Amino acid sequence: MIDKLNFKLKFERPTGFRAYLVMWLGQMASMVGTTMTHFALLVWMWEDSGKATTVTLFMFSGWILFLIVTPFAGVITDRFDRRLILIVSDLASVLVTVVYIVLYSTGRLEIWHVYVGEILIGGFNAFQASAGMAVISLLVPKTHYGRASGMRSFSQHGSAVVAPAITAALLPLISLRGIMIIDVITFLIAVGGLALIAIPSTPRTDDGESHSFTDEIRFGFGYLLQRRGLLWLTLLWMAINGLAALTYFSILSPMVLARSGGSETALAAVQSAMGIGGVVGAVLMSVWGGPKRKIHLVLGGLAVSFLLGDITLGLGRSAVMWAAGGFMAALFIPILVSGSDAIWQSKIPPDVQGRVFSARSWLGQFAVPVGYLISGPLADRVFEPALVSGGRLAPLFGGLVGIGPGAGMGLMFICTGVIGSLLSASGYLLPALRHVEDDLPDHDHAPEVVVMDTGDTILEPVR
Repeated sequence: MIDKLNFKLKFERPTGFRAYLVMWLGQMASMVGTTMTHFALLVWMWEDSGKATTVTLFMFSGWILFLIVTPFAGVITDRFDRRLILIVSDLASVLVTVVYIVLYSTGRLEIWHVYVGEILIGGFNAFQASAGMAVISLLVPKTHYGRASGMRSFSQHGSAVVAPAITAALLPLISLRGIMIIDVITFLIAVGGLALIAIPSTPRTDDGESHSFTDEIRFGFGYLLQRRGLLWLTLLWMAINGLAALTYFSILSPMVLARSGGSETALAAVQSAMGIGGVVGAVLMSVWGGPKRKIHLVLGGLAVSFLLGDITLGLGRSAVMWAAGGFMAALFIPILVSGSDAIWQSKIPPDVQGRVFSARSWLGQFAVPVGYLISGPLADRVFEPALVSGGRLAPLFGGLVGIGPGAGMGLMFICTGVIGSLLSASGYLLPALRHVEDDLPDHDHAPEVVVMDTGDTILEPVR
């Protein structure tokens, strides 16, 4: 009889590296959709204003709430279910995109609406960044941290390969609204992937003993201040990110559009070339995992990326040259980011990673919105007017970068390329940074802490 047949349906959630793979695939789909929307919005705003400042303010908006929320996001990440945090922050970002769709469909979408939306999304991204990094050490063995970070880079740069080309092809057919609808669908795919997986509870150490909310925010910054190698690594990222925000992150698209006569095809080709470079670097790291001493990936990769990438972008006067520069710049980014992430994930105990990574993110990326904020006016009011026919810098640099629209932004790229490569190489002059992997023990051999009655955490001195 059928009632004697004891059918039992049991779904086992993926765990370990399988769970990370499911999460990674979902997040990669979401990144493709997000990159498509950002590309479409960027073109829409450029066509509306023709000013680099309009585009850089769009990028700056995403950092305002990100920096404000990040320290709080770290504490929440360490206190609550990291999978739930990822799901909720994804759904919140979906709602913002839905509002964009409604406003655009009714003919009411304006540039300031996008700025406000990006501010909100930046706050949600703070939780994504904190929980996303902390989850890796719970799912992936320590020996594969470099590979996991390489996979993350692959998804980021892989989306940059396909998204611009797809968007450039679809935008005339389905308009900005259709692109944003695709973005919503990919967000839901990411949420579905997160809902399927199991993430183990965070193991507790003495470092992670809970205190007041304020003390826990201070904990992450105090942790860095007492570890000079990690602090120097964070400050290096602050300086490098600030330089990158002046050009690579902000005015690359306006420069290409200005120098190509507003060609969406040229911009898509350059961004796709950058994505291909990132994919190649990410695949290399995913397969290789990097050398034992990851600090060489960070310092060497940064110097070469600035030297070969930014300077070629600045000197270029055609889509082929910009694509070559973008490829070389992006090729080393997954390598150096993977090296840095592997150092942090191996040195920080999992139950305090939310707070420490948030402090690291806040400090390391503090200069990014500053770079975005000044890059547009610097291009529009200083460098661009100086490199038109008869401009004050035209006699000195006109033969190097040319004159006319976009030439001033090209000179900005050359400046950041030279400064960034020298600054990165100078990291070898700091012993605490150069020997960070030797001086600091891995978290499974970390020194204990002493907790005083006042609730303050005193860490054992570390070189």
